[in-house]
Amino acid sequence: MTTTNGPGLVLVTGGASGLGAAIALAVKDAGGRPFVLDLVTPPFDVDHELVDLADGRAAAGAVERAAGRLDGLDAVVTAAGVDACGPLDAVPADAWERVVAVNLLGTAAVVRAALPHLERTTGKVVTVASTLGLRALPDATAYCASKFGVVGFTRALAAETAGRVGVTLLLPGGMHTAFFDGRPEQYKPAADAKLNRPEDVAQAVLFALCQPPGCEARELLVAPSTESSWP
Repeated sequence: MTTTNGPGLVLVTGGASGLGAAIALAVKDAGGRPFVLDLVTPPFDVDHELVDLADGRAAAGAVERAAGRLDGLDAVVTAAGVDACGPLDAVPADAWERVVAVNLLGTAAVVRAALPHLERTTGKVVTVASTLGLRALPDATAYCASKFGVVGFTRALAAETAGRVGVTLLLPGGMHTAFFDGRPEQYKPAADAKLNRPEDVAQAVLFALCQPPGCEARELLVAPSTESSWP
């Protein structure tokens, strides 16, 4: 069971890089046991399985196998995320739909599969949305649609599972990760942009995971002090 003594057995999606990797390492450093689901092999020693989270059935199966290998679950953190920048009529339909499939539908599939295990431990769910889940920007229709969806999904989930599973919505601002790599220059942060370290944001996740049963960090907005997309 998750307690203030540590995060316990934690499934992390997107845990091979960026914020997900920082969360997995923070869980490990805090005495917990992370298990990573990702498309690629993590560059550090951690239990993991390769899976495409755009495939909800495959994601659910991976969650079941992870719970079996860990002998249960205390928490799930859905940190996997992708983007496809550009005007709506310029982004290929497959790329646009994949953003929603990974960010929103993949999140729901993982949480759905994990719920029976989390209910047995009074466990925790931390979903990762974005400041762009509250504020919309042009050329970001896919990402905003998916992250606005994560916000609504998480708030409804918190109401639905109150008293049985802890639910936290994380709303991070810009971070120094590979998330912006490969984009056209106009969709990258400025060279002098002040972004958060993913390791610092991971500490907010750890805070939520280590709350005692019945005490909830319902929503956490963690952004650089000069975040351009907030407020």
